[in-house]
Amino acid sequence: MKFFIILIVILMVFYFLRKANKNTYNVNLNKIKVTPTQEFVNPAQINVLHLSDLHLENLSITPEELYNKVKDEKVDIIAITGDFLDRKRSIPKLVPYLDVLNKLAPSHGIYAVFGNHDYLLRKKNFEKLKLLLEEHGVKTFQNENETLVIHGHQLNIIGIDDSSSKRSNLEKSYASLKTGYKLVLTHDPNIVLEMKEYHFDYLLSGHFHGGQICYPKPYHLVKMGKLVRMKMIKGLHIHDGKPFYINEGLGQTGVNIRVRSNPEITIHTLTLGEASASQAV
Repeated sequence: MKFFIILIVILMVFYFLRKANKNTYNVNLNKIKVTPTQEFVNPAQINVLHLSDLHLENLSITPEELYNKVKDEKVDIIAITGDFLDRKRSIPKLVPYLDVLNKLAPSHGIYAVFGNHDYLLRKKNFEKLKLLLEEHGVKTFQNENETLVIHGHQLNIIGIDDSSSKRSNLEKSYASLKTGYKLVLTHDPNIVLEMKEYHFDYLLSGHFHGGQICYPKPYHLVKMGKLVRMKMIKGLHIHDGKPFYINEGLGQTGVNIRVRSNPEITIHTLTLGEASASQAV
């Protein structure tokens, strides 16, 4: 009888793990249209493809599957918000994914910041990761910014380094910033709690994986910052009147399973433009 009970328990655990692993293959493609808070003169819309938390050691979607998910979408910019990998040996695995992103041919480039897991690499290996990204056309930011002109409108891409590993420097990230739309890329969304005096029109982040294992609730996230206690762990939120998005991530960390959470790819439609005369400050 005891053996039978143990066998049942083993089978139940096996079933649970198999189903949880199967969830890592069910990637959601979510589209978010960000409504501007004011009227613009000659507005122009752009689509930003956002990926986060690839975690190549535990990534179920193949490069081909990633491409097929988004190949029919209009992509102006690709944004990647960190946690590519944990280990040196995983660096070459990134190449086919970068090839796919370049195949999508975003009209205004690919941009990325790093996450806490990327910084687990030794310095020389981190530099290899950074160089590989740049060799494949990815502009990386470590508390830096760059201004693009799209349809006559200025778009500032601000890359704030990882807050969870205490590498963020807001003053440096915003240095010499020009007027125009401010799009922030960062890994840990908790940084928004420190940005009351730093304006952004939209912020993209990741880090939480939507909980990854949410049964019955993602209690393990509590140690990951105040936003969790504010029940902000995924999706679109507003803080201090500014909108930001927390991506559930494409890969997994620890073990390759998900419970009540799915891998996510997002496409964000942003509106660029100059404020109309009646609303300009």
